[in-house]
Amino acid sequence: MNTFVKFFNFFQSMQTVRFISRNKNLFFHTLKGRVDNYFSERGLDPYANRQMVLKTFILLSLYIIPFAVFCVFAFPVWANALLWAIMGVAMPGIGMSVMHDACHGAYSSNNFVNRITGYTLNLLGGSVHNWKLQHNVLHHTYTNIAHMDHDVDDKVFFRFTPHSKRRWIHQYQYIYAFIFYGILSLYWVTIKDFAQFFRYIYLGVNRYSVFQNAKILFRIILMKAGYFGVMFGIPMFTGHAFYEILGCFLLMQGISGLILTTIFQMAHTVEGTTHPLPSETGNIDNDWAIHQMHTTCNFAPRNRWLSWYIGGLNYQIEHHLFTKICHVHYPAIAPIVRETAQEFGVPYLQQPTFGKALRSHIALLQQLGHLPS
Repeated sequence: MNTFVKFFNFFQSMQTVRFISRNKNLFFHTLKGRVDNYFSERGLDPYANRQMVLKTFILLSLYIIPFAVFCVFAFPVWANALLWAIMGVAMPGIGMSVMHDACHGAYSSNNFVNRITGYTLNLLGGSVHNWKLQHNVLHHTYTNIAHMDHDVDDKVFFRFTPHSKRRWIHQYQYIYAFIFYGILSLYWVTIKDFAQFFRYIYLGVNRYSVFQNAKILFRIILMKAGYFGVMFGIPMFTGHAFYEILGCFLLMQGISGLILTTIFQMAHTVEGTTHPLPSETGNIDNDWAIHQMHTTCNFAPRNRWLSWYIGGLNYQIEHHLFTKICHVHYPAIAPIVRETAQEFGVPYLQQPTFGKALRSHIALLQQLGHLPS
C-alpha cells in the first residue's frame, strides 16, 4: 500500500505543481529580451563556436588516446595508472562540457548533431535516455524541490534538503561525503541506469509504451555490454591482466565520480539556496525563473580554466535560465543576468572562488545533518 501511495503522490505532484507569479513579475521576459538582443546585435550564434569544437576534440582525445596507449604498449604499473587517471579527469570534462550541452540542444542548431554528440555519454558508460529524464525534466523543472528533483532526493547516507528524513548517520555526512562521491560514477555505469529505468516507469516519469521501453532497455543492455567489453576485453586481448585493468578502471571511476559529483553539488547544495515546497494546491508561489534564482548558485566566475573544463557549470544560473545557449557564451551574458536581477530585486547567488563554494557545500551538509526533519 505504501508503495502505491508513493507512486500516486509523485504522479499527482507532477501533474499539479505549478509556478505562480502573483505579482506578474516581468523579470524573465525583460531578461530574455536583453539576452536575445546581445546575440542579434553582434550577429552571434548562441550555439557552439570553434572554441567549443576544439574543446570537444581535446577532451575526447584525453579520454581515448590514453586508453589506446594502454592497450598497445607495455608500461610500468605507475605509468598505466597515470594513463587511466588522465581518462578519469577527461570523463567529467566530456560529460559536463560536451554531452551536457548536446543533450540540452545547446551544442548545435542541428538536432542530429546534438543527438550524436550527446551519445558521448555512452562512451562513458551512461544512458542518455535516463539522464535526460533525471536532468532535463526533473532537475531543471523542479530544482531543489524535495521528492521532485531527484538530484536532492532522500538517500540513505545523504540528506540534501531540510524536508527529507534525518537519520543519525547524517550528522557525519560532511565528513564521509567525498568518499561516497568517489564511488557514484562506478554506481552509475553498473547499476544506476537499470535502477533509474524501472524507477521512472514506476513513478510515471517515463511515459513511453511497453514496446518502446523494451527497445530502450535493450539498447541500455547493449550499450553496457559494449562499454565493459571495450574497457576490459580489448586490454585483456592485448595482454593485460584482469586485476591490473580492474584496478585502473576503479581509479578512473573514483576520480571521475569525485569531480563530477562535487561540481554538481556546489551549484545547488550550498548555503543561501532555498528548498521550497509546493502548497496544498500544488503551487510554488514564485515565477519559474525567479525560483531558479533562489535555488541556484554560481561559483568562481573568474576562474577561466575551471569554466573551460566544467562546461561553464560555475555559471549555473545562466545555464538554468538559458539551457539552449552553449556554455561558451555564459561569461558574456552573466553581467546581463546579474544587472537585470539587481534591477528587479531578484537574488543573484554567487561564491567568488571554488574554495569558498566548496566550504559552503560542506557547511550546508553539516547543517542539514543536524536540522530536525
